[in-house]
Amino acid sequence: MKWMSFKHEGKEKYGIYLTEDHAVAVVSDEEYAPPTLVAAIEEKRFLDTVLHNVEQLPRVDETTIEWLSPIPRPLKNVMCVGKNYRDHAIEMGGETSVPAHPMIFTKAPTAVSAHHAPIPSYKSLTDALDYEGELAVIIGKKGKEISRADAIDYVFGYTVLNDVTARDLQSRHKQFFIGKSLDGTCPMGPWIVSKDEIKDPHQLSIETKVNGEMRQKSNTSQFIFPIDEIIHVLSKGMTLEPGDIIATGTPAGVGFAMKPKATLQPGDIVEITIEGVGTLSNTVEV
Repeated sequence: MKWMSFKHEGKEKYGIYLTEDHAVAVVSDEEYAPPTLVAAIEEKRFLDTVLHNVEQLPRVDETTIEWLSPIPRPLKNVMCVGKNYRDHAIEMGGETSVPAHPMIFTKAPTAVSAHHAPIPSYKSLTDALDYEGELAVIIGKKGKEISRADAIDYVFGYTVLNDVTARDLQSRHKQFFIGKSLDGTCPMGPWIVSKDEIKDPHQLSIETKVNGEMRQKSNTSQFIFPIDEIIHVLSKGMTLEPGDIIATGTPAGVGFAMKPKATLQPGDIVEITIEGVGTLSNTVEV
């Protein structure tokens, strides 16, 4: 199922995107529905009931909704894995920059935005705004000290994420947080595809296009650190909770590493497509 959050007639709601009908089965209007998608993820019995009754749910046409990030207001920072594709690590720093252990940083919750939401250009702050197409993992249940063998059991589903980065701020402050956390620089969506629909998250093609030009083309089989290892490492001393978001890293082809550099400009359209998950599209604000 494709779980999504959206606005309809001025109200925030969540539901299931019906691909063939280009419509949304509205879940949040049900009498005993939890208030948000994150709250629903915590209640497996409720989700199971919904899945058995999708045909009976009210529907709204896709053209009548405003897209929201699947998780519009994360309760925590988005957790991100840096340099998780060898080719990207090398393009950003050479062979010596390939990490031996997962490299973790975070993006502030206020950075999160939606499919079709504009990416602020921040012309007064940066002249090196860059894209990073990534597969993101959504945690489905609470856990700590999770073994690698059990890690995928804690996954609810997957979405597409653009880890938009102000490269000059990232370099200037010698730490990733400011350059990664500008408001609106973490588009996600369009939806979360439930785990059961993805046979193997480590065998998915991933592509990023800017104005139709292919910039990134790879496969999640190229991860240095697979999802089970990432979850295991993160949970060793930290509790993971439903709705937590983990971005798994980006492949080679970022604009900052191109010669000449090809970072984002006002009006650029960025489309990130991940096999079996979907396409996230955003335009840089003019």
